[in-house]
Amino acid sequence: MKTAFIETENSARFQTALKEMARRGASEACLMVVDGEPGLGKTTGLDRWATQTGALYLRAKKEWTPSWFMRDLLAEFRIPAPHSFQKGFGLAMEALMQRQSSAAMASRQFGVVIDEADHISRSAEIIESIRDFSDIGDIPFILVGMGRIRTNLTRFPQVASRISQYVKFEKASLADVRRMVDGLCEVPVADDLVAFILRATDGYNREILEAIASVERFGKRNGATAENPVKLAAMARQVLIHDRRTGQAIHVPEAV
Repeated sequence: MKTAFIETENSARFQTALKEMARRGASEACLMVVDGEPGLGKTTGLDRWATQTGALYLRAKKEWTPSWFMRDLLAEFRIPAPHSFQKGFGLAMEALMQRQSSAAMASRQFGVVIDEADHISRSAEIIESIRDFSDIGDIPFILVGMGRIRTNLTRFPQVASRISQYVKFEKASLADVRRMVDGLCEVPVADDLVAFILRATDGYNREILEAIASVERFGKRNGATAENPVKLAAMARQVLIHDRRTGQAIHVPEAV
């Protein structure tokens, strides 16, 4: 299977939100929440954006404390964490502002992505530290999680009021699956099989990738070509994916 990042409707919504946040009216409103079910490409998309732009990407831990959060943040800059949280905050603030200044000079949008942010969405100390960094340095923070994060953050009105953009990652559309198949699969695939991939995977990226790998193996074994793409009927009774809940194999049916 090819190695490539496929632009989907979810990634397009995220890019639109970034542009809107850059045009925000209130300078302190530079928080974004990205949420959605597991398996919809949030981590892949946000990690790629951070890598491309030089933004920071942190993964929150279940047991994160304010000091642990500060150590992980400083580690991104290869700065040893001092014993004092206050000194650590000052060092991190200086490093963040320097990185943001460099990004601005290169016409790049800087920010800090915190994935798995559900773990910290009820921690007043960490959330308030994020608000301080964002307010003082005008630094965008992007909190990535599942559905709970929106509800949890309403407990902190001063933080919730600073969220300028909400982006919800949705299940893949038929057009998304077609783009993923075309961009990743090393054999051509007919439309009827693409449509079945969407139905079988319910639009989850992880399962779509598994399905593409299955189709590709079958197509290579059977000499698929542009004139003879892999069709639904050709793969009848073949295993396409495994159900994420039960682990049971899902086969391509003989007729749909």
